[in-house]
Amino acid sequence: MSDTILDVQDLNVYYGKSHALKGISLSIDRGEIYGVIGPNGAGKTTMLNAIAGFVDYEGTITYDGRDLATVSSERIVRDGLIYCTEDRDLFPFFSVHENLLMGAQFRDDRDAVRADLEMVYDLFPRLDERREQEAGTMSGGEQQMLAVGRALMSDPDLLMLDEPTLGLAPVIIEDIGDALETLRETEDLTILLAEQNSTFALGHAERLSLIETGEIELTGTADEFHDNEYVREAYVGVH
Repeated sequence: MSDTILDVQDLNVYYGKSHALKGISLSIDRGEIYGVIGPNGAGKTTMLNAIAGFVDYEGTITYDGRDLATVSSERIVRDGLIYCTEDRDLFPFFSVHENLLMGAQFRDDRDAVRADLEMVYDLFPRLDERREQEAGTMSGGEQQMLAVGRALMSDPDLLMLDEPTLGLAPVIIEDIGDALETLRETEDLTILLAEQNSTFALGHAERLSLIETGEIELTGTADEFHDNEYVREAYVGVH
């Protein structure tokens, strides 16, 4: 079996006459955290939406050896490709516990679901403390933890996270980062991380791509990104 879980080749997306993605290509290995950085509007979310089957595209997206052009969005989820969107998409009047259970709606093994519930509560103790609280009454940081937790309840093989640190306080960003590192060490999970917060992405991803104006301008390891003068000056603020 190939070590590649996701392969994107020559991906193009159009919104009317606007060419939003221009020949994007990247390949992600099983078990790695892969970062995609770039400014707001660069095309990061559009790329994730295309992979998830939410927008039409030209090119080829292969997940676990299957061409996703022939697979429905529901089937993509059932096959373990889970998308945690920037909007979080929580059910605001449902409790924390109910939202987490919604993430497991396609799973039949109830013992595994119970085990994953405890895993999520261990990963995010704040959620454990607020099991019965309505999601809509929680802080932005707590809602982000819940969104990630609900995505994990779907038992992903590949988890796509869109701007998980956007607008969050530094202490919550640290909690999210700690969770990613725990998942890397304890779960058989691949993560595709799209982030404006380049410092966060560089701190957790093994490899990264930089997207600007719908095109990949640079791909390399985290060390190569740290050593790149343009990345350091434009995205990390190091001169």
